[in-house]
Amino acid sequence: MSEALSPERIRADVADLLGCAPSEIAPDDDLRDLGLDSVRLMTLVERWRADGAAELELPDLAERPELAHWQSLLTGEQA
Repeated sequence: MSEALSPERIRADVADLLGCAPSEIAPDDDLRDLGLDSVRLMTLVERWRADGAAELELPDLAERPELAHWQSLLTGEQA
């Protein structure tokens, strides 16, 4: 979707909103269990849209709130 959104950047953005280190988030963690709520999710959607993922919609992330899925979705790379 966007060249600006690397897997590392996606992990760092998620960690920033969750208030943890990027290394604390496993690829298959359910991010809701780590504290991701709808407000934080919408913040990520808006941030990533502004950085080139213009087609991104909230349900794209909400249906599978796992870092590996988001990285694959946003970068086009397989996790």
